[in-house]
Amino acid sequence: MSDVDLTTDEITEATELVTDAVTAEAVLELSPAEGRSPVARWYAVQVASSCEKKVKATLEQRAVTLGVDSRILEIEIPQTPAVKLKKDGSRTSTEEKVFPGYVLVRMVLDEDTMMAVRSTPNVINFVGAEDRRATGKARGHIKPRPLSRQEVDRIFKRAAEKKPVVKVDLTEGDQILVTAGPFKDFQGEVIEVSAERNKLKALLSIFGRETPVELEFSQISKQS
Repeated sequence: MSDVDLTTDEITEATELVTDAVTAEAVLELSPAEGRSPVARWYAVQVASSCEKKVKATLEQRAVTLGVDSRILEIEIPQTPAVKLKKDGSRTSTEEKVFPGYVLVRMVLDEDTMMAVRSTPNVINFVGAEDRRATGKARGHIKPRPLSRQEVDRIFKRAAEKKPVVKVDLTEGDQILVTAGPFKDFQGEVIEVSAERNKLKALLSIFGRETPVELEFSQISKQS
């Protein structure tokens, strides 16, 4: 099992948030010609797998080089705390991306800032609505849509409040030692892993009988 695999619930929530962002009512940005300052808003940008940090660093540098750093104001990769359980039973604190494959950019949307983002290596495109072509079957241009205030609040609130997730490299047949709870010091064999629940089932020898017991990842260590 990979320690970066998304669970079913996480994929569903990510899909719902992105869908909400795409369908949210677009807020028109006012140009200086209309006598008011442009408004900076948050946009979701799809990037190549595992390239979120690279895109963030590159875009921050390019914004300065291209002279648009006053309009590309923030680049964020929402993350939540996680605990990785190693094979030797040790635990290390880490962070897990809320939405792998996406970065959030707060920016004033104009031709220059769009080009700066779209031309950054490993960027796929903005999340938005497709402007379909009047003729032909070719795909239309993606028009960036700003995230609503409610969606931004939900994303950052989730990143700030979510409890640490325990990630563990376990498969059926692995030998484990129970390190906490009523079955502490019992040894057993994994028979089922429920990554989305951070739990597993193991056969433990209780009163001379092999008994299936449900345990949390945080209660066990993997035996070599």
